Amino acid sequence: MAYNIVYKKSVQRDLKKLSKAETHRILNQIEEELSKNAETYPVLKGQFAGLRKYRVGDYMIIYAILGDDVLVLRIEHRKDVYKKEI
Repeated sequence: MAYNIVYKKSVQRDLKKLSKAETHRILNQIEEELSKNAETYPVLKGQFAGLRKYRVGDYMIIYAILGDDVLVLRIEHRKDVYKKEI
């Protein structure tokens, strides 16, 4: 099943912190892999229970599956992704 990818407004701020090459690579991976296989990636626990994670290189994408849509909530370096609330 192919999902529609939807981005939270704050994701744009997350992407501005990255180089253009990294941003392009991450967005391509989201469109190619995450849109097809979103339900196969791990579910988070604790503070982020119910959300899922997808890793691209050193960056983690936190997302939720809502019907036919994948809502991307955060894109940040692995070491910092869980430090802030979504």
